[in-house]
Amino acid sequence: MVSGPQRMPEIADLPVPVISLFFYYQSWNTNGLVLISRGLACARRAGACPAQQGGAWFLPRLGFKGNAMITLFDRLDATPAFSPEEKAVIESVESLAREKIAPRAEHYDRTGEFPWDNLRAINALGLNAMFVPEAYGGAPLSYAAYLACVRALSEACASTGSIWATNFHAMSPLIDFGSEEQKRRLLPRLAEGALASLAITEPNAGSDATQMKTRFRPEGEEIVVSGGKIFITDGNVADLILLFGKWEGVADPREAISALILEKGTEGFRILRTEKKLGLNACPTAALAFDDCRVPRANLLAGPGKGLPLLLRALNKSRPSVAAHALGIARAAFKDAVAYINERRQSGRRIIEFQGIQFLLADLASELAKTEAMLWHVARLVDRGEADIGIEASILKLSASDLAMRMTTEAVQLFGGYGYIKDFRVERLMRDAKITQIWEGTNQIHRQLIGRSLIEKR
Repeated sequence: MVSGPQRMPEIADLPVPVISLFFYYQSWNTNGLVLISRGLACARRAGACPAQQGGAWFLPRLGFKGNAMITLFDRLDATPAFSPEEKAVIESVESLAREKIAPRAEHYDRTGEFPWDNLRAINALGLNAMFVPEAYGGAPLSYAAYLACVRALSEACASTGSIWATNFHAMSPLIDFGSEEQKRRLLPRLAEGALASLAITEPNAGSDATQMKTRFRPEGEEIVVSGGKIFITDGNVADLILLFGKWEGVADPREAISALILEKGTEGFRILRTEKKLGLNACPTAALAFDDCRVPRANLLAGPGKGLPLLLRALNKSRPSVAAHALGIARAAFKDAVAYINERRQSGRRIIEFQGIQFLLADLASELAKTEAMLWHVARLVDRGEADIGIEASILKLSASDLAMRMTTEAVQLFGGYGYIKDFRVERLMRDAKITQIWEGTNQIHRQLIGRSLIEKR
């Protein structure tokens, strides 16, 4: 870290640029800020030339080809101890995302069509198998590897990243809590590429799931389901739906919550509509109705009234996944903004050469680095079997989603008038980012959870 009235070093003099990034928040260091932003500027001169494709600017990887920034983000991505197999899978996903998925993202956003081409390509790589145990047709990889894939897919197309990640959100409770018979019957379908959905939210049950009205009424070897759900990701295309409702006859609203797997084609299951949204236009959000659907009791997870602990445990894994999705969006916006302001000139200078812009970039790079470091920390906790990570998951989800919204908004601002038109993808990224602050618990709820955890019990 540089301090005091010293000579401003050249980029080649920088030993570890991450020092300036992290220590910037502990002591105001103008030289450090300029070093960070000069590192971004040197990426353009060193060969990380952006190319405009399909209305977006792309850089090969976030580790820019300059001396300063390549160290920072590449070292962060090297934090997880990925196996050779995992590295190969991640590289295949990054290649697919870059070459196939990113060029189609604008089309799917504009038309709102479901990206079947992208899902077929993902299934050709067998990606669903990474979170299914080997005994049920899977090829399990670490949770960190899964998060890396979510981030890569979401960076290329946030809709596609969300669709694929929802498979894990929905089926992780089956993997963790399902009976042997349920796993053998249902998980091979998931490993082979089935789509899954998680159905919790209702008109009067959002952040407070205990207010849900969907009812499960036992009748012999069947469960009769009545009620409805809203805002269900992939609800209209899913083959398997993890559905939460209340067991009839149990008065306590928390103890009544139960969960079952509803399969596509069940009689009485109806799709009421799909929503028209601000962003994630290719990722469907559906309103569902259950008109006395008869579901085999064999599809009940864990037992009557066991749904709430199952739900809370599942959220500890889905919230970091939402964070990885948000970070993919943030990375895309950061790349595009840096590439653009290295090219765009005003008043005889490149925009990146203005000190005010450099300070902004330093803030954004610092937040991105710290949040990605937190992503790998939480991934490490999950991979080693830590169960009580609710606060860490909330901090990560909160930080990543707030960063995605700020990063995309600043990217639009840096593009000026061009940021407001659809010739460049930053306006799409800003629209896609907003939902990350809302779903899997609004950020206000996460702030409440984090703050409440600090109350001393007396």
